[in-house]
Amino acid sequence: MQTSISGLDSPPSPTAWPQRQVLMAFALILAAWALAAAVWPLTGTVVPWDSKNQFYPTLRYLGSALAHGELPLWNPYHFGGHPSAADPQSLLFTPTMLLFGWLVPEPSMQLFDVVVFAHFLPGALAFVPLFRRRGWHPAGAVVAALIFMLGGSATARLQHTGMIFSYGFFPLAFWLLEEALDRRSYLYGLLFAISAAMMVIGRDQVAFLCALTLIALVVQRIWIAPRSFAYLRSRLGLLVVMGLVGGALLAVPVVLTMQFLATSTRPSFGFGVAAMGSLPPESLATILFGNVFGSLRWTYDYWGPDWHSLSEGTWTDRATNYLFVGTIPALLLLWHGVAGGRLFALEFRFFLIVGLVALFYALGRYTPGFEVIFDHMPGVNLYRRPADATFLINIALAFAAGYLVHRYATEGLPQWNRASLGRLWAILPLLALGLVVAAIASALAFAIKGGHVSPALVEIGVSLAAAALAIVVITRVSGISRWREAVALVLVTLTGAELIGRHAASALNAEPAERYTVFTKLPPEQLQGLQILKRELAERHAKGEYPRVEILGLKGAWQNASMVLGIEDIIGYNPLRLADYERAIGTGENAEDPNLRRFPTSFRGYKGQLASLLGLDYIVLDRPVEKLPRHFPRLTDAEVVYGTGRMWIYRLNTSVPRAYVAHHVTPVDSEAVLGLEELPEFNRETEALIDDQSMHLLKASYAPASSARDKAKGEARIVSYQRNSVAIDVESDKPGVLVLHDIFYPGWEVWVDGERQPVLRANLLFRGVEVAAGKRRVEFRFRPMSLENLVAATRSLLGSEEEPIRTATIPRPTHAVDAN
Repeated sequence: MQTSISGLDSPPSPTAWPQRQVLMAFALILAAWALAAAVWPLTGTVVPWDSKNQFYPTLRYLGSALAHGELPLWNPYHFGGHPSAADPQSLLFTPTMLLFGWLVPEPSMQLFDVVVFAHFLPGALAFVPLFRRRGWHPAGAVVAALIFMLGGSATARLQHTGMIFSYGFFPLAFWLLEEALDRRSYLYGLLFAISAAMMVIGRDQVAFLCALTLIALVVQRIWIAPRSFAYLRSRLGLLVVMGLVGGALLAVPVVLTMQFLATSTRPSFGFGVAAMGSLPPESLATILFGNVFGSLRWTYDYWGPDWHSLSEGTWTDRATNYLFVGTIPALLLLWHGVAGGRLFALEFRFFLIVGLVALFYALGRYTPGFEVIFDHMPGVNLYRRPADATFLINIALAFAAGYLVHRYATEGLPQWNRASLGRLWAILPLLALGLVVAAIASALAFAIKGGHVSPALVEIGVSLAAAALAIVVITRVSGISRWREAVALVLVTLTGAELIGRHAASALNAEPAERYTVFTKLPPEQLQGLQILKRELAERHAKGEYPRVEILGLKGAWQNASMVLGIEDIIGYNPLRLADYERAIGTGENAEDPNLRRFPTSFRGYKGQLASLLGLDYIVLDRPVEKLPRHFPRLTDAEVVYGTGRMWIYRLNTSVPRAYVAHHVTPVDSEAVLGLEELPEFNRETEALIDDQSMHLLKASYAPASSARDKAKGEARIVSYQRNSVAIDVESDKPGVLVLHDIFYPGWEVWVDGERQPVLRANLLFRGVEVAAGKRRVEFRFRPMSLENLVAATRSLLGSEEEPIRTATIPRPTHAVDAN
């Protein structure tokens, strides 16, 4: 049989669905999605926390850059300078968000939420062809789609925007892969490679686990084929093409991210860290009883497993530990699935195994063998939270519920006898009953401990009563085919209504939009202070000065508001930060709590050398300096620019110019110096500290400042400062080193009078370049996707002995430094 682009081989011949049923299934899924998406704007709420503190300002920054004709490869407004091109959360390589940012540079928070929520649709709609090709009932496809969009982690963790993108494309990629393999179609293979790349481009753990599942599907297809070797040989070319296309689409962002990770605060994790992100087993009770731990209470008095209720400690919370997929689906899982044995059917076995493996992975430290997997399986130690596998659990539960609705609609009730269940006919009902008892017992244990027995009993009682009523109704009408069809439609309706009613704009995924006024309309006191600060910054920019700001203590969205406001903030909110910068400045992961702000020996205060080099000249606080935590350095000489209520702005008046010309050089080991008790003293107007690994790139000889008698003159003036480039006019009567106090990072290149020169690591964290005497035009450009940087990054990742990628420079002849 020949392989073709369009696919001449026939896929499995399922029971045909009438076109009316196909269209009806699509319509019901779209209607449910629209109803759910409308709840947030109708209630005046938005998806909160990371969605608005991290991803929304990132999208606004992306849109602003595109509106100005730039790609936001570098972000000068985040942690003193941040490689957006390498950050998986930058949205730069997410095609849908790149298009959205280009079309709507300044979207409202509500529109942003709708667009994020729309990423459920590719996967949800894919359940229709997935069920159709198996001959499973359309009602099952709709139920599966509803759970996929509105069940468990899908809505409980809606704030984790990047994971939602990865999750949303998985069923589509799954369907296209099946079609490509069955048809031996290169067209479907190409579509699969594109959809899989869309899924993996987020480079998060959900993408990682979904990718492993797709690989498992290929292995399973080869294994079950009557002639496995012949099956593999007939599809080897297709598999190679899919791999090459997918790899080509992902190569650049993956290499850039791995390059970033190697120099970041999170290059990998130890098992002890990941253990704290394991899913507590007691959380499984929420599959049956959604609010049994108070997860959905607007009072936020959650009493389930989290950091304060587990003696062993955990980093999971009420959102991570929430798995509810609906009362009726939960009933079917226990009644028809476990007790009736239908989940163990051969045609469903792949999804059963996927669900069990995902559960094993999510439980992490609570399961034997996970530590071995963590230590030896490539890629696992890049992620700190095994509980992210709950997304895959939700997908497995969606398939399970949909499959059980199909079995009921076509066959009726399961048969409990030896002929149907074999030797397990008595064990399976007891297993189902045991699971219910275990869920109730674990739920009540936490309720008693937390003093919330009454609401827990109410949740359990209502759920059991609803399940009992459903059992009675389903049993009474199961004998007639047309009545089962009607009941299946009712099951779809009730499941959709419950999931929308419970989960759309719930306490797990909604807060009033007024809590994020930094993006809409600030309170008058903060608006006035912000206007004063921006006016001062604009005046200083006009003079060629580029001071930086630290925004600390203002709540929530203020942490990354600098991306939207165009303020060069030295801190922010991001789990991925440059390790040297973090070690030197002590920024911490978020800027909301001043108690978390650290002051390492290299940055003991706002009057120190490093603060001055960084150009830090303004501090924006939520309180006067007198009320800062005791560990904060005193700001006795700081000048109050504005102060009232919840906004206080101070001017330090200690920053040095962003760029200057040094005629004296002192070699240092930057990595070692950052760990010392004291930074080396040097003249910040005439001298530069050059990293040992950059010294061989210097062509001229430079004397230390202590031995110099001549007074060389040099001047540097910034003439253009853009996101990805900086242009500086330099005039010097002798050769020197131009120091630009912007963060040193691979991918930055520099031209002097149009000629490429090597970038030097100067003054510990910053960039520099050697300039000859006379008038020069220097241009720094960030080009992380250049072939040179990608090759250097790849070599470093593969353990090459070539020049380390952190220098990202052109080799130059070695010149001795004149120590005299």
